Amino acid sequence: MTGHTGGCACGAVRYRVAGPLRPVIACHCTECRRMSGHYAAATACRRECLRLEAAASLRWWSSSADHRRGFCAECGSLLFWEREGTAGTSIFAGTLDQPTGLTLAGHIYTAEKGDYYEIADGLPQAERRDPTLTTQMGEGG
Repeated sequence: MTGHTGGCACGAVRYRVAGPLRPVIACHCTECRRMSGHYAAATACRRECLRLEAAASLRWWSSSADHRRGFCAECGSLLFWEREGTAGTSIFAGTLDQPTGLTLAGHIYTAEKGDYYEIADGLPQAERRDPTLTTQMGEGG
């Protein structure tokens, strides 16, 4: 599916994806849980397919030596995640306008998941990063 749009909660950041999106992956790593309040669900696209239509309040935070996260400085919405050396940008799935046509394909970093929930949907799980899940169409996350 192509031609997706999305943005932050307040509308100060808007984007368009002119290309395919990877299926949604749930990341249960400690960093994603702390940043989002639960696990993070993200899709991804090739970086050149992501077009910012409104970005005055978009800020980037280097969350580690080779990762950065994009968020809205006005409302705090988490929007993007990028890993240095990859060709993709992960997009937090909840920021996409509906309908997305996407489905959840699996879970990564399950070894770090919160102790207050179970993963019981029958989808593939990986204790750490799993390139077979995360590099489908976009090489993000």
